[in-house]
This record gives sequence, structure tokens and C-alpha cells, in this order.
Amino acid sequence: MTLGEKAAYIQGLADGVELDESTKEGKLIAALIDLVGDMADAIEALEDDVDTLNEYVEELDEDLGSVEELLYDEEDDFDDDFECDGNCCDCDSDCELADEDFFEVECPACGETICFDSSVDPEELACPACGEKFECIIAEEDLKALDGEE
Repeated sequence: MTLGEKAAYIQGLADGVELDESTKEGKLIAALIDLVGDMADAIEALEDDVDTLNEYVEELDEDLGSVEELLYDEEDDFDDDFECDGNCCDCDSDCELADEDFFEVECPACGETICFDSSVDPEELACPACGEKFECIIAEEDLKALDGEE
């Protein structure tokens, strides 16, 4: 039985006992029964809205999954073309990042090694592997050296 049906049932019971709405108690009970009916209508409307939103979120999740597949495929293609030895911070290979200065830190959440340069704020790092945000404190002289201010 839905809330609307239960509210209608209570209204029917009140009508069956011939509630005298001229008394204080009768007015109170009639007002409460009306309130129950209004609340049942409002709750049913909210439930409909939640169902609609859940369907929409499921569609978005499916679409996001498709986008993630495309992005991960592109990243895989980039890694194949990049041919780095996996340690771009200190690698001696011919990768385009080998000549630049980088900092290397370990993600406190997943242990992944993260490389970044001066374009990234070390106080607001986000791990590309797990997405965890954390703060990395770097000595001021290291930042100056990275920016070429020595």
C-alpha cells in the first residue's frame, strides 16, 4: 500500500466514525488527517523525482565509462609513442622530458611515484593514479632552482 493509499484509508476511517469537526479535538484530528494526505502527496512526488534522477545518473555513469575508455586508450597510445623507460624525472633516454628539471615524490595513498615541474603547485598535488589530493612541501631553494632563479 502506497503512502497516498494509506492517507486515503485514514481519511475513510475518519469519515466512517463521523468525526465531529465542530469540537476542538475533531478540528485537530481533521487537520492532522489533511496534513498526512499532503505529506503523502509530497513524498510520492519526491520519490518520483529521485527515480528520475537515478535513471539520469545511470546514463551519465555509462557515458562517463565510454569517455574513460577513450581517454585510457589515448593514454595507452601516448605511452606507446613516448617510449620512456618509465622514470621521466631522471631518465637518460631520448624522451622530451629528460632535459627538464622535475621533482619526484611518492603518493602517500597508493605509493605511486609522481613527477612534476614548477608549473604544478606542490601544495595542491593530485595523484594521477588514485586521484588522491595531498600537499608536498619543497624547500624554497629547490623551487628557485627549478624555476631557474639561482
